[in-house]
Amino acid sequence: MFPGSTFLDHMLRFQAEEDVKMIVLLGEVGGVEEYRICEAIKNKQITKPVVAWCIGTCASMFSYEVQFGHAGACAAGKSATTATAKNKALQDAGAVVPDSFNHFGVAIRNTYKNLVKQGVITAKPEVEPPTIPVDYAWARKLGLVRKPSNFISSISDERGDELVYANMRISDVFAQNLGVGGVVGLLWFRKRLPDWCNTFIEMVLQLTADHGPAVAGAHNTIVATRAGKDLVSSLTSGLLTIGPRFGGALDGAAEQFAWGYDSGLSPEDFVNAMRKKNELILGIGHKVKSLENPDARVALLKKFIKDKFKTTEVFDYACAVERVTTKKKSNLILNVDGCIGVAFVDLLRGCGAFTKEEANEYIHMGVLNGLFVLGRSIGFIGHYIDQKRLKQGLYRHPTEDISYINAADLEL
Repeated sequence: MFPGSTFLDHMLRFQAEEDVKMIVLLGEVGGVEEYRICEAIKNKQITKPVVAWCIGTCASMFSYEVQFGHAGACAAGKSATTATAKNKALQDAGAVVPDSFNHFGVAIRNTYKNLVKQGVITAKPEVEPPTIPVDYAWARKLGLVRKPSNFISSISDERGDELVYANMRISDVFAQNLGVGGVVGLLWFRKRLPDWCNTFIEMVLQLTADHGPAVAGAHNTIVATRAGKDLVSSLTSGLLTIGPRFGGALDGAAEQFAWGYDSGLSPEDFVNAMRKKNELILGIGHKVKSLENPDARVALLKKFIKDKFKTTEVFDYACAVERVTTKKKSNLILNVDGCIGVAFVDLLRGCGAFTKEEANEYIHMGVLNGLFVLGRSIGFIGHYIDQKRLKQGLYRHPTEDISYINAADLEL
């Protein structure tokens, strides 16, 4: 396809090319470009043999006007743009035109043979065709090839006598009382994490389960539910809002604070560096909570981290940054996302199950937001059930246990 060009442009180019001995033209119903070829053959602009056919001769079979294909070409009656009329004009001009499209290939072959006979074309030996590969099914049956695995999973397997998570039998998971946190460790990290790590993961899931109906994700879930959507659609509607701005800052906070700590920047230098980069410090700041009105969730996390974690270097560094930012504004506190994100850096680096390189890989991989996704799914499903109950009139009083959403409070 050469947009903007015509049949004649190319046929004149082929006419001038010494190695071209014959030209094949496949035209179509509609347009008049083929008539320009007729004129070029008549006035000797084109002297090489032309084998031509215009498709669309079936139009004459219809008693009404027919529109053909992409060009919007119409053919009816005895119009000069019909394929039949153009085929006759090409034949009258001297082109080789077969009786039908079925004979097009025969016309090409016969023209070629005549040129060989006349000595215009010197036939060359046929090139040995490449060997056709053995049929895959037959080769596999003979044992010559094997089909590679399409997907590989190393976290779970149910092909044996018992389901296993990261090579641990499901019965052992219950026997050792690993809980949800332990299962997360097995399926996400393929590790049997220490008990304090499992407890922290479950603590995170409990603290992030919900944050009220004004949060963007919960609001979307509620709207989708009220619109009659099913559970999965409503849940997905809420989960798709999770990101750096609405509750998904764990990965970003972990990466930023780990970078600051590993780079040896002081808390003041870290804050200044982020300002120079014109980037927000993820995990810092809250719309409602402040030094005067602290977040109880963060207080619970901080106490657990200081009591149970083996190392807290990155967490301590984030707390030092918080002391810098709150001097500027009291609500620039280390929020839930930031606290969980930096704590998880310390968990991965200090639990003894990972090398520092492995821990950094998980941080850069962007998996920590999975904790938030998992936790919020619990709350969003709760909102789905709550709205279904409201819609079905299962509350005894219209205002019983209902949190009304003020449009001004929506995180949108």
